[in-house]
Amino acid sequence: MKAIMLLSGGIDSPVAMALALEQGIDLIACHFVNYPFADDRDQKKVMQLLELFGKRFNKKIKLYLVPHGPNLTEFARKCERKIGCVLCRRMMLRIASKIAEKENASAIITGESLGQVASQTLDNLKTEFQAASLPIIRPLIGLNKQEIENLAKKFNTYTISIQPSICCHATPEKPATRASIEQALGEESKLDLNALADAAIEKTESKIIGE
Repeated sequence: MKAIMLLSGGIDSPVAMALALEQGIDLIACHFVNYPFADDRDQKKVMQLLELFGKRFNKKIKLYLVPHGPNLTEFARKCERKIGCVLCRRMMLRIASKIAEKENASAIITGESLGQVASQTLDNLKTEFQAASLPIIRPLIGLNKQEIENLAKKFNTYTISIQPSICCHATPEKPATRASIEQALGEESKLDLNALADAAIEKTESKIIGE
């Protein structure tokens, strides 16, 4: 099985990736670069994580670096601020679906755990899922924060993940926790989604990491 892994520099998604690699899933990492709303430290952590996984699982991993800042700019300019996180995730899943089609992958894997942050409530996850054209696998969905941190320490990703980085400045102060599909579609009608996704993919870089 081949899948697209949405990989950030945080604690959760590297653990989800390690669990998937343990199961023998062929993964292609996809990291969304949030410049100018964040610096490049998350990207550097992703590179370190993939080097670690390459050595641990004895394989090279393909990485896509997707410029996501222009999308976040459009959300901030034209859409309701509090639903910005949900629109961000929907666009990420939309772009990941397009990359999966290119790579002949059959699923998308994420590091979400239910209710840990505002964007991961059951209502929001349902609304975000609707934007993907492939099944979404969430290995951490039923785990709590401590359980995930314990796994991060087991896989030796924890010390990399907790390195300082800047949280995305596009995150609203009071994000919506019960965004509906209808609400998301209404906000997205203010945007040219296909043009945004195509522009991001056109400027996406790819490289092979690890050994």
